[in-house]
Amino acid sequence: MSSPLPLTQKSLTVQKAVDSNPDKDRYPFDAVVTEKQIAELKPNELLVKINAVGFNHKDVWVRKGQYPAITVGSPYGGDGAGVVIASGSSNDDLLHKRVFLNPSKGWKSNPDGPEFGILGGTPTGGTFADYLVVERDLVIPSPDHLGDIHVAAFPLGGVTAWRATVINAEVKPGQNVLITGIGGGVALLALQYCISIGANVYVTSGKPEKIEKAIALGAKGGANYKDKDWPKHIAELMEKASGKGTELDAVIDSGGGPIFGQISKYLKTSGRLVCYGMTAAPSITITMREVLKNQKFLGSTMGSQKDLEDATAFIAKHRIVPVVSHVLQGFESAEEGFALIERGDQFGKVVIKLGDDSK
Repeated sequence: MSSPLPLTQKSLTVQKAVDSNPDKDRYPFDAVVTEKQIAELKPNELLVKINAVGFNHKDVWVRKGQYPAITVGSPYGGDGAGVVIASGSSNDDLLHKRVFLNPSKGWKSNPDGPEFGILGGTPTGGTFADYLVVERDLVIPSPDHLGDIHVAAFPLGGVTAWRATVINAEVKPGQNVLITGIGGGVALLALQYCISIGANVYVTSGKPEKIEKAIALGAKGGANYKDKDWPKHIAELMEKASGKGTELDAVIDSGGGPIFGQISKYLKTSGRLVCYGMTAAPSITITMREVLKNQKFLGSTMGSQKDLEDATAFIAKHRIVPVVSHVLQGFESAEEGFALIERGDQFGKVVIKLGDDSK
């Protein structure tokens, strides 16, 4: 006999920080567990029991008030995985199936990327809840080789890395690719994609232990970006690997700032610099040197539902396991997750476990 369906959901939601909060100046928004009734399902909706959710840097930006359209009462989180326990339609083939949520709304397949909403503390809602009512076409079946903890480490980073690496950088077998800032979810999935494609991957980090971990995953080598001569070191690593001087075909960057000027000398004519973040600076400098070498700069943000479906098929085919750094237990441990992301100590994703790690 099946269990009765839940009547309420608990969510970790965006709330304005109270005056007594000692962190109010640093965090103008709090993360508070709230409870509300679960709405009756419409024919195009599913009720998903969420077993695991994943943090992103965006969640910290929301708490700091540094993200557009922050919505009080909206759950945090863009990543979530679980199982469908009810449907608004009869005989739904997704019932009792493991799924994860598309972290964006409004971008189906248009390669140019229309305006779209991203889940997490915004009007589009978020994933940090024990149960979620979601539109049926916004869920994707989970890969069979992954449990929900690792699935929850995939969607937002996975689609961002896919668009940056496969769509925009057009990485091919045998190419030389540099991935900056290794350790975050997007950079690590970009590394795993490139290695599965057959590219030679080099990385940067400010922490030598992260470079060593990337090498253990298949990177050819790396350089500490705190060393002003780090681009030259990357070139030396490529020369050592090939036995002759060689160049980068593409750079997948999360920092912005001076990256083009730093790496242009070692990026081939017509090479691509794809930037999906701004952790170093909110701008990128481009000079005539890059123009005359026909080097291309491409901005890259998230990706379409088709991109996410293609990325999901790719990780299933290559049995890619997203890297998980920390698994926290329940929403009561959420503050630890925010702190880990802000410090940048993690190598991989920070995930909160809410239920069974189904597989």
